[in-house]
Amino acid sequence: MLRQYELVERVKAYDPDADEDLLNRAYVFSVKAHGSQLRASGDPYFSHPVEVAGILTDLHLDDETIATGILHDTLEDTVATPADIERLFGPNVLRLVDGVTKLSRIEAQTETERAAENLRKFLVAMSGDIRVLLVKLADRLHNMRTLHFIKSAEKRQRIARETMDIYAPLAGRIGMYEFMEEMEELAFRQLEPEAHASIVKRLADLREGGGDLVEAITADVQAVLADKGIAAEVQGREKRPYSIWRKMQRRHLGFEKLADVIGFRVIVEQEEECYRALGAIHTRWPLVPGRFKDFISTPRRNGYRSLHTTVVQRDRIRTEIQIRTRDMHREAELGLAAHWAYKQGVNGKEPAAHYPWVRDLLEILEHADTPEELLEHTRLAMYQDQVFCFTPKGELIQLPAGSTPVDFAYAVHTSLGDTCVGAKVNGMAVPLRFKLANGDQVEIQRSSAQQPDPMWEAFAVSGKARAAIRRHVRAREREQQAALGASMFEALAARLSTPVSDEALGTALKRLKFPDRAALFVAMAKGSVEDEAVLDALVPGSAKAKARRTPVAAKGEAISIRGLTPGVAVHLGRCAPVPGDRIVGLRKPGVGIEVHVLDCPRLAEADERDEWLDLSWGVEAETHTARIAATVANKPGALAAMTGLIAREGANIVNVATRDRDRTHHTYALDIEVENVAQLMGIIAGLREAPGVVAAERERG
Repeated sequence: MLRQYELVERVKAYDPDADEDLLNRAYVFSVKAHGSQLRASGDPYFSHPVEVAGILTDLHLDDETIATGILHDTLEDTVATPADIERLFGPNVLRLVDGVTKLSRIEAQTETERAAENLRKFLVAMSGDIRVLLVKLADRLHNMRTLHFIKSAEKRQRIARETMDIYAPLAGRIGMYEFMEEMEELAFRQLEPEAHASIVKRLADLREGGGDLVEAITADVQAVLADKGIAAEVQGREKRPYSIWRKMQRRHLGFEKLADVIGFRVIVEQEEECYRALGAIHTRWPLVPGRFKDFISTPRRNGYRSLHTTVVQRDRIRTEIQIRTRDMHREAELGLAAHWAYKQGVNGKEPAAHYPWVRDLLEILEHADTPEELLEHTRLAMYQDQVFCFTPKGELIQLPAGSTPVDFAYAVHTSLGDTCVGAKVNGMAVPLRFKLANGDQVEIQRSSAQQPDPMWEAFAVSGKARAAIRRHVRAREREQQAALGASMFEALAARLSTPVSDEALGTALKRLKFPDRAALFVAMAKGSVEDEAVLDALVPGSAKAKARRTPVAAKGEAISIRGLTPGVAVHLGRCAPVPGDRIVGLRKPGVGIEVHVLDCPRLAEADERDEWLDLSWGVEAETHTARIAATVANKPGALAAMTGLIAREGANIVNVATRDRDRTHHTYALDIEVENVAQLMGIIAGLREAPGVVAAERERG
């Protein structure tokens, strides 16, 4: 454990103007505050914050940040108060300490909720001052180094999983790869102990069998560069077990087939020498196709710069080589901490919100509906595999691997994503689910009338896009549920002998504990409040007259579902009703309303708790999907005749599947979009008369 004078000397060595008195006060205060507390290892608890401060000195951070590292657990684990911290160390240190402090554990919360709330508070604090993130990462790194002292295997696994899912990706996002790799390695040891032990053993065997392989390759590279007059430092090292394991999983390879378990770095002085060194290496050894990346001309989103290449060397060995300058190397090791902005005259208050990835996280944070959604989308936003695409004006947009034009549109601007109707990639029109590749130029077509389609979520990859799509779907769902619930309320109120006044409705809302009528209507549409409860709240005792499982209707009129998007406010049953079918609704508690045709067999299976609703289509302009089973003679032109007839009737085929096939006949299941049941029956009648079509029937389910 660092002693007081040793810590101060470390800071003064790189920052002679540091406030020595501040550091001494923080050290003494923390020692007294933590008192006789012990860690799981048996060491005094105070050893932890001091070691965290020591890690921060390795990053050459300022005195306020070092003091924060010393004090970061005092608010949570001691009797110290925010007033004490502010009085003794100032408002800046208090703000940083409060940002790093974890929320007190609330027993009523699930593990997911605790993790989400912890992350929520952390991201908000980080957005104001990036130093909060640096202290938190140092805190988590030291906790991971001492994780093995915790006796509970379940607790070790939980902490390791949280580190792997949240903190290691955060370190990678700001380019602190040393932190990221060490945290991943320590977490991997806990999460996959057998895999970790196996890879460690294989690496040891490789070292014994390979002899001086690293030294030999290092000397070869050094000689090639020297021959071209390039002064460079060449480093070789084994990759960490987690990095090797992840590559084995991604490529589905065994350890013996994984060639690049050793990586080499070439460090030069000037940027132009990076490209000269690359040319010298490619001239001497053949390049492995697809393994060259230029992160100097197109840096990663976290500012990382380097050239990556893989060549085939002696004995057909694949060798991965990174080429960078010394400044690039320092930034690659320390990331954002290598050029902390408050050393550049902004008084230690570097806002993180101008970093694009932080803005994305804050937008996800603002609109996340559940803890699970917050964690899911945050993880999506932080993982590293990326593709690089360009706008028509040449602006570089970095996206997660597997991204689509929808992800691209949201990365440019949220409003562009919301109004996206189509895309061109490299001048060619592509579907919105098209997967983008490195170097693609993407042009987004938009319409002010467009809204995010719920189907986009099935192929959107980025956390920002998925969060925005879900946000719009929830807003649309609530709007439509409120409209549907209002109709249901009118139908219910019509049973009462007297009209419902605003005063009576206000009293009912208080009894039911709803903030406003819209919340009540949404609850009625979702089935989370029973009709009897609403009637009793309006007029106590009135619910006794209600017969269970009687379809709800106002003055004999069915409730219209006109304008409601299937899958949003209402869910179409597997019987696939279309406008013109007689329909009935099942209101399932907490789920919403399922729409079925009146003769659907599934209605007989309805739960006793389900409420029946008499529904009507109203005037519909939207199309709905129905299924036709058609048997066609196995002869040329028969399938074309069938699909041509459907097209002439103005319907669109959205899916075709072969059901049965033999030498004489084929049976197909066709999903087609129709406006109403009359159009559907007209198509079926036409098919039955078409040459080569043996049978055509509507299918339900």
